Amino acid sequence: MAQNRKRLREYGIKIGVLPTGQLNAITDVAGVRVGQVTLSKGERIRTGVTAILPHGGNLFQEKVPAAVFVGNGFGKLAGSTQVQELGNLETPIILTNTLSVGTAMNAVVDYTLKLPGNEQVQSVNALVGETNDGGLNDIRGRHVTEKNVVDAIQNARAGVVEEGNVGAGTGTICFGFKGGIGTSSRKLPQNLGGYTVGVLVQSNFGGVLQVAGAPVGEELERFSFRQQILEKADGSCMIVVATDAPLDARNLERMASRAMLGLGKTGGIASNGSGDYVIAFSTHPELRVAYEGKQKTQTVPLLRNDEMSPLFMATIEATEEAILNSLFKAETTVGKDKNQVVALPLDKTLDILRKHHVIRP
Repeated sequence: MAQNRKRLREYGIKIGVLPTGQLNAITDVAGVRVGQVTLSKGERIRTGVTAILPHGGNLFQEKVPAAVFVGNGFGKLAGSTQVQELGNLETPIILTNTLSVGTAMNAVVDYTLKLPGNEQVQSVNALVGETNDGGLNDIRGRHVTEKNVVDAIQNARAGVVEEGNVGAGTGTICFGFKGGIGTSSRKLPQNLGGYTVGVLVQSNFGGVLQVAGAPVGEELERFSFRQQILEKADGSCMIVVATDAPLDARNLERMASRAMLGLGKTGGIASNGSGDYVIAFSTHPELRVAYEGKQKTQTVPLLRNDEMSPLFMATIEATEEAILNSLFKAETTVGKDKNQVVALPLDKTLDILRKHHVIRP
């Protein structure tokens, strides 16, 4: 039955008005690769690693423009201040659990230093984000190893991205249901630039679930603060936004901020104890920053501010759909201390969506 769980659009549910990319995934942005390692062992280990690579070359030698937006800062996004200061990204983006951030940083530093051409490098800014999967996972056991992280990087590929409780989403919980990894994309028409926006999320937060505006969480009677049954809305959401549009760090940050509107459209509330971070980067080849550039200046094409609104809309739509895909694809999971988190009940959810005319005949 778990294998029958499908993505949102396979049930006839459409989010927004813009068309998706071919795969409806972050990997629709040319060059972007995703690698995942899932750790589901015994009764207590439910965690993993997800790696996102902007391109397949030496990222330290060919950095890409990037920005970070903090929706709510109750979290650990290691390496974020350098990205904010310099406006570029020099390592793969790693997502994992809260207590494995240090391990992941060590792994990324080691991986980067060993790359051919980096023999003289003496500083590496590893960018590592997290959510807390301690409800299902023996998080104190710190079971993620440096090898797991390097494997996720080295196994990263273009193409279809696995979703649900895989990689860094293996032990996550969202809106009281099983959360996980989700992805989506949007392809702008040529008259709006023809650019692609891709989003990947690690969903682990609370609120009142909405699907395309329908009050699913309310009608399922499962939402934060409902008669104190689900008294906590805390958690986190890591959001990674990729685009091939020629954007510098300033406009990437503006774009990243719109991802929080997509989270809000799903019913997320960015609660007090939620670490909600957005990392955005551009893969446009003319914007890459050489580690040791010989020229003192760099002349690059940049999209004008007036052309940003379609990209904002694409980011909002893709973020909303990526979060919902993470829920639709996730499976009921039993973990630490025999804790069970049920998957979103698709039969009841689809009935609600039909009632609210989200799914049309």
